[in-house]
Amino acid sequence: MAPTFNAIGLAVADMTASLSFYRRLGLEFPAGAENEPHAEATAAGGIRLMFDTHDALRSFDPGYRPGPPSGGWAFLCSDPGEVDRTHAELCAAGYPSVKAPWDAPWGQRYAQVADPDGNVVDLFAWTASTQ
Repeated sequence: MAPTFNAIGLAVADMTASLSFYRRLGLEFPAGAENEPHAEATAAGGIRLMFDTHDALRSFDPGYRPGPPSGGWAFLCSDPGEVDRTHAELCAAGYPSVKAPWDAPWGQRYAQVADPDGNVVDLFAWTASTQ
C-alpha cells in the first residue's frame, strides 16, 4: 500500500498573526490555538493544514533555519465578486496585495495577497463563461 497524502505544513513566525489571517479565509482553529506552538485546521476534502512556529520546529530540529517564503495556497471563492471583496478586505486589514484582482486568461477571476510570513495566497473563482 502506498502512503496517503494527509497534511500540509507551514512554518510561521507568529502563530497569532498567521491564524488571524487564515481565519479571515474561513479556516477554523480551536479556541486558544494562537497560544500554541502547533495548530491545525482541516480543509475541504479532509486535508489537514498544520501550522508550526519556528521555535517549535527548532525544538526537534536544532539546525532548522527559516528560509524565504516559498509556499502558497489557493482559496476558491464562490464567485468573482467574492474574489474582489476578499482581496479588498484583506488589504484593508493590512495584508499586502501581491496582485490586484484580474480576469485570468484561463477562465478565472484571480487575485493574490501575502500572508504574515510572505507566502503568496491566491484567491480565485471560475467565471461564468467557464462553469
